[in-house]
Amino acid sequence: MKRIKYRRFVVLGIAAALLLVLGGFQRGAAQSSPPSQKQLDLEAAKAQRKAMVGGNMNLTEQEAQSFWPLYNEYEKQMDQIDERHVKMINDYAKNYETLTDDQAKAKLDETLTIAQARLDAQKKYVPQFRAILSQIKATRFFQIDNKTHALVQCAVAQIVPLAGTARDQ
Repeated sequence: MKRIKYRRFVVLGIAAALLLVLGGFQRGAAQSSPPSQKQLDLEAAKAQRKAMVGGNMNLTEQEAQSFWPLYNEYEKQMDQIDERHVKMINDYAKNYETLTDDQAKAKLDETLTIAQARLDAQKKYVPQFRAILSQIKATRFFQIDNKTHALVQCAVAQIVPLAGTARDQ
């Protein structure tokens, strides 16, 4: 039973991660009034991520009443950090072959700043999740969150090219 649940977690996680990554990288700066297919895909990925969390948290009704509003708040903050990351990667992708040293430094510094922002957000929310869940379930939530983030980062790493051109290597 645990093996089936783990496989479901991995499959849903990979699907959600790929949709998040591809949806984020393909989104344009201007958004039209009616939702585009890309926006719908991104919303579907967020719904899948939420379903994956819900399917693995084993929350009681009482826990769920406190958990989901906090989860939504947490995800909103993480989405802002992810948007910043997507913007930075899209900018990088436009000129990775012609980066100057100053631009490369700025991109690396921004990458580290974004990673720190994610860690800071987690540090902010850990006590809040601990206050409403058992320590095991709070830990489980952040494990799920970290695994999902790792899947996204793996997908990003596979599609983002290395800086510079062949002559630089």
